[in-house]
Amino acid sequence: MLEDDERADRYLELTGLDPDSLRKGLGDPTVLASALDFLANYEPDLLRAAEALAVTPVELIAARKELTG
Repeated sequence: MLEDDERADRYLELTGLDPDSLRKGLGDPTVLASALDFLANYEPDLLRAAEALAVTPVELIAARKELTG
């Protein structure tokens, strides 16, 4: 998700995170869910992320649901 500067800037702006707090929050389910929420809200980003991770978009959405209960 962060490989694309425009997408990364949009994510950081929408979440209020900065790169350091994002790195520190990688083990935090809330931060991880926010990244998956961000991807889920814009299908082209979701599809690109799924392709880059070699998973399906459905698997990413399922991971989000698992994180948020």
